[in-house]
Amino acid sequence: MLFFEPLTTEDVLNICDRVQPDGVIVQFGGQTPLNLARALESAGVNIIGTSVDTIEDAEDREKFQQLLIRLNLKQPANGIARTMAQARAEAAKIGFPALVRPSFVLGGRAMEICYDQSQLERFVAEAFIVAQGQPVLIDRFLEDAIEVDVDAISDGHQVVVAGIMEHIEEAGVHSGDSACVIPPYSLQGPILNEIREATHALARKLKVVGLMNIQYAIKKEDGQQNLYVLEVNPRASRTVPFVSKATGIPLAKIAAKVMTGVTLAELGCETEPIPSHVSIKESVFPFRKFVGVDIVLGPEMRSTGEVMGISEHFSIAFAKSQLAAGTVLPMSGTIFISVAPPAKEHMVGLAKRLSAMGYRLMATEGTAQRLEEAGIEVQHVNKLQEGQPNLLDYLVDGAIQLIMNTPSGKGARTDEGKIRSAAVARGVPCITTIQAADAAVRAMEALRTEEITVQALQDRFASLVEDKSTR
Repeated sequence: MLFFEPLTTEDVLNICDRVQPDGVIVQFGGQTPLNLARALESAGVNIIGTSVDTIEDAEDREKFQQLLIRLNLKQPANGIARTMAQARAEAAKIGFPALVRPSFVLGGRAMEICYDQSQLERFVAEAFIVAQGQPVLIDRFLEDAIEVDVDAISDGHQVVVAGIMEHIEEAGVHSGDSACVIPPYSLQGPILNEIREATHALARKLKVVGLMNIQYAIKKEDGQQNLYVLEVNPRASRTVPFVSKATGIPLAKIAAKVMTGVTLAELGCETEPIPSHVSIKESVFPFRKFVGVDIVLGPEMRSTGEVMGISEHFSIAFAKSQLAAGTVLPMSGTIFISVAPPAKEHMVGLAKRLSAMGYRLMATEGTAQRLEEAGIEVQHVNKLQEGQPNLLDYLVDGAIQLIMNTPSGKGARTDEGKIRSAAVARGVPCITTIQAADAAVRAMEALRTEEITVQALQDRFASLVEDKSTR
């Protein structure tokens, strides 16, 4: 039976009166059903799976902080503000950069990174409007950190990590917008084991029954990698379909049975699936439908869909994911490069590899000078305010096949914003993070020597089952 009704307490209770269910599952619908769980339980509705108390423990910042302390797990310095004065005081203790976000909202709405006091004042004021009476959360933002998503399933006793996904973009890009890869492509055994242990500890302490998603950040400090817990969601995440396709494990089906009392052992799901292939999830964005919008990604989610690419190798899997998302990486032509100072040294190595593949490189003064110092041939191009011909003219003439631009400024009115908007309008691929640029170069190199092949998911997993049965 399917109902087309608003997800409000009143409407859900009306449906319950009509069908008299044994219980209601709130884990498969994102944040909105979780927000309804307490009211439904208070009205006598049986919540199947993870308890309402657990849901609120994970959502309540102060309770969750105490939970992490008891488990000896780290989280970024953080605070809660209900007034602007409190926000200023918390930011003074936490320091900049700070991440400001309203609580109990979807898709990272009104979430922003603040680098100074003026940005803090503006973003906190916007967050209070969106929060609608709920507190605003202020966290220390971990720069240059690797973000990791983990999906796990628990029957209340046994915990199985279903998938560890490493984000390709660094922390700061919303998890729904960032490309991610399973299994992780740069993280080593010790930190992965630490992630598994933390996930098991959190699931058991929270008494999760069903699915759970955890977001971690890994930051190198004093020569070692430190693991931070960013967020725990006692529900299915948007990554569940991706992990299910990447591993061949029907997570939603297993979780539904677990929530009704079947154990993981009875379901034969007791070990973490480690796929032999690489799967990359890429996001799809609606930027071509919004003329003039800046395409730089940040903490607020902007994607409208997802695709994935699978291969034995990271490079080809990434190339497939880009092709599925509508981004065709050029095999020849001119690439415009303009990067912020922190990314210039990394870009030198990428530019050498692009030049070796035969691409012509074009850059504005600062980037061009650094590339020439490294012995890389590059064509200088004027900034927009320096007159014509500038990059917009080359874009109009169809002379640019790819743009790599890590922003030093954000907004449609900046020169960089105009360039990125023009690239979208002209259908020119535009890469805005150094991590994505690195992955793109790897893919462009691989496409010169490897052929893209196609295989149905059903065939791939059928062959894996056959391999196991013959061992």
